[in-house]
Amino acid sequence: MKLVVLTGIPGSGSTTILKKTLEEVDYLHLNYGDIMTEIAVEKGLVENRDELRKLPADTQKEIQKEAGLRIKEKSESENVIVDTHCTISTPAGFLPGLPKWVLEGLNPDTFILVEAHPDEIMVRRMSDETRQRDAEKAKDIQLHQEMNRAAAMAYATLTGATVKIINNHDNHLPSTVRKMVELLK
Repeated sequence: MKLVVLTGIPGSGSTTILKKTLEEVDYLHLNYGDIMTEIAVEKGLVENRDELRKLPADTQKEIQKEAGLRIKEKSESENVIVDTHCTISTPAGFLPGLPKWVLEGLNPDTFILVEAHPDEIMVRRMSDETRQRDAEKAKDIQLHQEMNRAAAMAYATLTGATVKIINNHDNHLPSTVRKMVELLK
């Protein structure tokens, strides 16, 4: 059984690629934030996902850790692909999406980073009426992707996982999905 972590900054197209890929491969799709919410609701700590960030930091860390263990347990009996953030861009700087206490329990086999040209990402974000995103300059988008690469390699160093970068350029969705399917088989 495989445990794969899929990441991509907002607008990279990782969610779109994942949806199309799951039509062709037998993987259980789990969203890390959804698992954290499920745990917090079970414990009576929150009623919805938006309340997670209001919990004390130590409580959030414990929930993160438990989510990693729950996901790992599911990967014992079936292939799992986890959709999450490699890094999170905040006003204070970049936060790791998978801190050490998460990686220790999760212990994935592969990290897949979905990337696109910064200009493509900017246009996608502006065109997406379902989300309200902060406008970012191309250089900031590029920096975020570079931080994801650095973080993914650090995560791989700690876990022994591989890192694969998949480019998702405009008008190339079928070939990008094919690459994902080949990687996951």
